[in-house]
Amino acid sequence: MASTADIKNGVVLSIDGQLWSVIEFQHVKPGKGGAFVRTKLKNVVSGKTVDRTYNAGAKIEIENVDRRDFTYLYNDGDGFVFMDATDYDQITVSSTVVGDAANFMLENQAVTIALNNGNPLYIELPASVVLEITYTEPGLQGDRSTGGTKPATVETGYEIQVPLFLESGTKVKVDTRTGDYLGRVND
Repeated sequence: MASTADIKNGVVLSIDGQLWSVIEFQHVKPGKGGAFVRTKLKNVVSGKTVDRTYNAGAKIEIENVDRRDFTYLYNDGDGFVFMDATDYDQITVSSTVVGDAANFMLENQAVTIALNNGNPLYIELPASVVLEITYTEPGLQGDRSTGGTKPATVETGYEIQVPLFLESGTKVKVDTRTGDYLGRVND
């Protein structure tokens, strides 16, 4: 067990059987009454954010979360197979843990996986990835970059909105957090 003095940004706490990451904290010592620690916590699995206040010196449970680099290998139907970049061990991560990250993962892509006692918690992708458009309606003469958007399917099977002038086979940069088109990539 640790105390509130051990709270830092990025520390993962175990509260009521769930894991919460400290986003920000503030130690408050009012002129009257006891000191306390005001925290903003984010649920590691669901992403929900809550504010929580602890009395100074209160006992808290800190969990060990190991963030390691992995390489995405393939989807075997039951889950996604990753290889550890340091010792080449392979792990299978369920599709519920991978979540929306599957829309942006290509084979041999580097990702970071957060592990707690050997169990994968979540996957962190780079802020943006380069994907090739596999299908979109052909552009027409006069289509401009400011004219609007159309749906396009990228090589992972995910559909994004792109400017009207883009065609199939074009490589584009996509934001992994929102799924937004960021720009065209020239080889």
